[in-house]
Amino acid sequence: MLNENKILGLEKLGNFIKDSLKKEEDNYNEKEERLAYLMTRSEIENPWFTKENQRYNLEQWSGLFTKENIENWLSKYQLSNTPKRVGLILAGNIPLVGFHDVISVILSNNIPVIKLSSKDRLVLPFLLELWNEFSNQEIEYHIVEKLENFDAVIATGSNNTARYLEYYFKNSMSIIRKNRTSIAVLKGDESDEELKLLSNDIFRYFGLGCRNVTRILIPKDFKLDRLFENFINYREVINHNKYANNYDYNKAIYLLNRDLFWDNNFVMMKEDEKLFSPLSVINFSRYETLDEVKQFVETNKEEIQTIVAKPELGLESIGFGESQNPSLDTYADNVDTMAFLSVI
Repeated sequence: MLNENKILGLEKLGNFIKDSLKKEEDNYNEKEERLAYLMTRSEIENPWFTKENQRYNLEQWSGLFTKENIENWLSKYQLSNTPKRVGLILAGNIPLVGFHDVISVILSNNIPVIKLSSKDRLVLPFLLELWNEFSNQEIEYHIVEKLENFDAVIATGSNNTARYLEYYFKNSMSIIRKNRTSIAVLKGDESDEELKLLSNDIFRYFGLGCRNVTRILIPKDFKLDRLFENFINYREVINHNKYANNYDYNKAIYLLNRDLFWDNNFVMMKEDEKLFSPLSVINFSRYETLDEVKQFVETNKEEIQTIVAKPELGLESIGFGESQNPSLDTYADNVDTMAFLSVI
């Protein structure tokens, strides 16, 4: 059963965010001032959460929060009428990365019991307050320091953390997420515009998200210069202190080890078979046949979140520049969260 007030409340939240992002600070109302303040505080507490990246993230969410979008998404599921308490352990690698889990639990008629990441503890609670207000106070949720009294759990962590989480929650229905990353596959005839869009898939959120591309597969005769030329719009990333520290550290390691790498003074490219690359580095490999690419994808499918490529390559892929614009029915680790919440 769909809860009309919650859906309309989420749509109102989306409209509030849109209006806030369009306004000048001098024209903010009280709620908009509060959101702007929390975004500023978030950047102070976690410098990776720049105002620009927070605004981009909020803009993507607000575009999804329409009544039609939400109802189309929920229509695929048989939602329970008996609320269950769902523990959520949220990540904090990019702004509001756990928001989708919270939305899913609430709209599935369950009750989220939320353990926030210390890296992202300010904006999400405020958005929940607003959503509840816009929904006529019909949303129940709890923000806690320790998870207790839950019927199921959804937790996100590193591969190492996941082992502990799987053991700790072995007697509970659960989704335990691990490290994932994304790849791009180039056909070789991409336009400059497509490669500029690819730079968004790589550099947005400094490359910290599981949907960020950290490995590129390129044809054997593709010139790396084309990538560097089209990544130039992100050259200012090197002025971010934490990113620059990673860049300097990784460059020093490569120089000491006499590793071969390509450098344009804000990002390095290294020919490497590893799926995950260090921050400020893009791993790449060359292929001769598409079968090699498909074999690589099959071998690494448990660690690949998404593939950025042209549709004619025949991969299950998304378009250039789309990796950080997931829809409501796009799920982390490709595990259908709403289907899980419908049967707990």
